[in-house]
Amino acid sequence: MPKVLISDKLSPAAIAIFKERGIEVDVKTGLPPADLRAIIGSYDGLAIRSATKVTRELLDVATNLKVIGRAGIGVDNVDVKSATSRGIVVMNTPFGNAITTAEHAIAMMFALARQLPEATASTKAGKWEKNRFMGVELTGKYLGLIGCGNIGSIVADRAVGLKMKVLAYDPYLTEARALALGVEKVELEDLIPRADFITIHTPLTDATRNILSREALAKTKKGVRIVNCARGGLLDEAALYDGLKSGHIAGAALDVFETEPATDSPLFTLENVICTPHLGAATSEAQENVALQVAEQISDFLLTGSVTNALNMPSVSAEEAPRLRPYMDLCRLLGAFAGQLTQAKDGVIRRVLIEYEGAAADLNHRPLSAAALAGLLGPVMEGVNMVSAPVFARDHGIEVSEATHDRPSEYQTLVRLVVTTDENTRSVAGTLIGNGKPRLVEIKGIKVEADFAPHMLYVTNQDKPGFIGKFGTTLSDAGVNIATFHLGRAAEGSDAICLVSVDGDLPASVLETVKTLPLVMQATTLAF
Repeated sequence: MPKVLISDKLSPAAIAIFKERGIEVDVKTGLPPADLRAIIGSYDGLAIRSATKVTRELLDVATNLKVIGRAGIGVDNVDVKSATSRGIVVMNTPFGNAITTAEHAIAMMFALARQLPEATASTKAGKWEKNRFMGVELTGKYLGLIGCGNIGSIVADRAVGLKMKVLAYDPYLTEARALALGVEKVELEDLIPRADFITIHTPLTDATRNILSREALAKTKKGVRIVNCARGGLLDEAALYDGLKSGHIAGAALDVFETEPATDSPLFTLENVICTPHLGAATSEAQENVALQVAEQISDFLLTGSVTNALNMPSVSAEEAPRLRPYMDLCRLLGAFAGQLTQAKDGVIRRVLIEYEGAAADLNHRPLSAAALAGLLGPVMEGVNMVSAPVFARDHGIEVSEATHDRPSEYQTLVRLVVTTDENTRSVAGTLIGNGKPRLVEIKGIKVEADFAPHMLYVTNQDKPGFIGKFGTTLSDAGVNIATFHLGRAAEGSDAICLVSVDGDLPASVLETVKTLPLVMQATTLAF
C-alpha cells in the first residue's frame, strides 16, 4: 500500500481522498527539518504547501519518495533539480487558485487607481480629505500583461470586460490565442513604454528574474502603476522604490517580495505602495481546490501511473495511462536492450532517435521517449528513471529526437530506437502482441522475433555452417539450458544474429568460451 506524508496543513477533504483510495496517509505538520528528515524515508509521496522546505538534504534521505505534490503554483520551496536527478516527480496545482490570484491582481489594480488604502486610513483617522485622493479610471487605459498563461489570461478577460486595452507579452502566446482573448500580442520592449498599468504573471526563473529591471522601469510611461501578485524577484525592488520616490511611477501594489516574510522594506514607507502578505491564493475556495487537486494527483500517480501538472515529467492522463503503459514497457525494454549492447569501446552515446509507426505514431510520445531513455541510460547511470533520464541525456550532450511514420508495415504498431555512438549506429525495434506483450522484431535491420526474457545471450556471428552446433554444444557442456532460440541474418553468408534466453544467469566463464568460438564476432549477456 502506498504511503503519503502530509507535512503542511491541508483540507480534511484532501486527507479523506487519500484514505478512500486506499492510500495510507500520515499528517505531521510543522516538523523541524531534522524531524522531517528522520521519517521521510518511509514515504512514497509527500504533500506540501509553502511551509515545508524540500531541500537536497531532505531528498538525500527520501529513499522511497516517488512524488512531491505542491498544493499551489509556486515550487520555490522545492529543489526541483535535485528531485529530478533522483527520479522524483514534482507536481503543482496551477489551476486551483488561478481565479483567486487573478481576482487579487484586479483588486490591487482598483485599489491603486482609487487610492483606497490611503483613503480608508485617512477617513478612519477622522479626516475628510475628499480633494486629496484624486484617482484615475481603468476604462480606456492600457494594461500591460507580462505573462498570459493560466492567471494572466483570466486577468486579461476581466480587464477586457472593464473596457481596458490589453497588451500581452508572453513567448508562448499564439496569435490565435491572443485574438480569442481580445488582447494585442506585443514584445516586452513595446509593452513597457505603452502601458498605464503593468501586472506580472510569470513564474520566477533565471529568464524572468528582474524582468522589470531598473533599466526597464526607467522606460515605463510616467505615471505608470505596477502590480505584482506572482513572485518576488520579478522586479527590482530598489529600482521600484526610486521610481516611486521620484514620482515617475505613480504607484505599486505588491503581494509578493524578494524576501518573505517581508517584515521590513523601504517600500513600506511610501504612501503610494499597497502591500499584502502573499494573499493571492488566500481564499477558502482556492485553498480547498488546490488541496483536493493535489490529493487526487498524488493518488492517481501512485495508483495508476498517471501524471498531471508535473514540472519535471511529461503528463500522462488517467485515460492515457492504461493505453500507454504497455508501450512504456516496450520502450524501456528496447532502451535497455540497446543500452546493454553499448559498450565502452563504442565510445559515448551522441544521438538517439525514437521512431513511431502505425498505432504508436498517434500516441503521446513524450512519456514513451522518456521511458526509452531511462532504459538506455540505466545500464551506465545509476538511479536513472523516466523523470531523470531526459535531464541526464541533455546534461551529457546527447541529442534526442523523435519521428513518426505513416507508411506500410507488416506490424500494426512499431517502435524503433536508433542509437549513435562515437563508433557505430545500432537500432532495435519492437511491437506489441496479444494483450500488449512487448516483442523484439528487428535488431540492426535484421528481422529477429523474440520475447524479452530475464536472462538472455546476444551473439553476432558470420552466417556459415557449424556455428549453431558448436554454440549449442558449448552451452550444453556447461549445463546451461536454452529456453528459446532465435536466429536472423542480413543475407546469406553475411552477418547473423543469435538471440537465446536461458534459465538463470550465464556464468562469466561460459560467456568467455562463447566469445572464442569460430565465427563469433560478439557475445553479450542481457538481463531484463
